[in-house]
Amino acid sequence: MYKKLTVAAASLFFLASACHNNNASAPGNDSSSTATTTATTDNVPRFQADSAYNYVAKQVAFGPRIPNTPAQEACATWIINTVKPWADTVYVQRTNVTGPHHESLRCINVIASFNPAAKQRLLILAHWDTRPQADQDSGVNKNKRFDGADDGGSGVAVMLEVARHLYTQKIPATVGIDLLFADVEDSGISEIPDSYALGTQYWARHPHVPGYKANYGILLDMVGGKGSTFFMESTSKEKAYPQMKMFWDVANTLGSSDYFRYDDLGDPIDDDHVYVNNIAKIPTFDILAWQPSRNFAAHWHTTHDDMQIIDKATLHAVGQTLLQVIYTQPFNY
Repeated sequence: MYKKLTVAAASLFFLASACHNNNASAPGNDSSSTATTTATTDNVPRFQADSAYNYVAKQVAFGPRIPNTPAQEACATWIINTVKPWADTVYVQRTNVTGPHHESLRCINVIASFNPAAKQRLLILAHWDTRPQADQDSGVNKNKRFDGADDGGSGVAVMLEVARHLYTQKIPATVGIDLLFADVEDSGISEIPDSYALGTQYWARHPHVPGYKANYGILLDMVGGKGSTFFMESTSKEKAYPQMKMFWDVANTLGSSDYFRYDDLGDPIDDDHVYVNNIAKIPTFDILAWQPSRNFAAHWHTTHDDMQIIDKATLHAVGQTLLQVIYTQPFNY
């Protein structure tokens, strides 16, 4: 993902649906609206950060998951084999997409569906590929490959841990969950429009189920780094503000206010959620690590994006919030 060059309440839990925030549809700075009550965690699985951390390490062990490399095939096979025993249905999209240099790039999207007959659905997605070079690094490192532990690995790890819980502790049959492991997100060039998120663009035009619709979507991108903070990205606010604010409120109620800030992120980010919003027409928000002093996290697209940057506390803050939403109020916003 990259930053575009142009500048373009209280508790919301299922036991208190009558207290739904009537102002949630009006985007704005809501730093004063941080939830202060204590969230119930009854019947909500406990997110295992150790397990998620190990899922990141497993991906990194394959090497950089760059399109057209053996690591890409090996990691895709591992994702499929890992999630297949847990999901009701697993779809695999194998295709080729055209990269920014007009090159053909192998693309492998994996979609794991839970309760596929449910009409109300939540889409959760993350990309699993690695950028071909550390172009934000210094000197000779700019052309080196890097691990993509956070950018590529962390979102997938959180999704896999969520999938494991969805298997061991069933959700109501009326709640449908789809996990999209998207490929070829990070091979783009900032100056070339729509050259990022190629796997998601393909999925949005060719969904795993014809006519697929979801109530909304959640994008997990760089959700495992030390000292991460997640601000409200502008395209997310425009397209999926009520759903995003609900998620932020849940996170703050769970005690993760240091991670989930109500401040605006600033300029829009060209990430997978843009294409889910614009092509698939599914309101989707982006959870993305951001540092106001330097925009993207310091390890973004550098050789420092390795296992040393992965923090179990960050994984837990994101993963536990996601489980709380899924098991208590997936469609209450």
